[in-house]
Amino acid sequence: MTGLWIQWILAAGCLLIGLIFMITAVFGVNRFKKALNRMHAAALGDTLGILFVILGLILIRGFSVDSLKLFLVILFFWIASPVSGHMLSRLEVMTNEDLGELLLIDREQSAREKEEEIKEC
Repeated sequence: MTGLWIQWILAAGCLLIGLIFMITAVFGVNRFKKALNRMHAAALGDTLGILFVILGLILIRGFSVDSLKLFLVILFFWIASPVSGHMLSRLEVMTNEDLGELLLIDREQSAREKEEEIKEC
């Protein structure tokens, strides 16, 4: 009897952690302004949230054929989610013309500024 309570508490904890990750991802997607930051928040919420929710379902169901199927769903999401996120981010980088301008760093100018700061000291 005690084992069932421990199993239920662990399953409820996993479900709760998964829901927290998913809710946090919703706030991250709505809060961030740039598409790549939004995708990062969504991908983490997807991957970790689904992992913990399905892990909680596995614990509730016990170890059976159903658990094996749920484990295969986790495995599929862990393989597919990073690949799809990477492909979407590459598409965003290739199609967003302003993104490249924001990431350019003028190394010569920053080196000159550092030299001027050293001379002033």
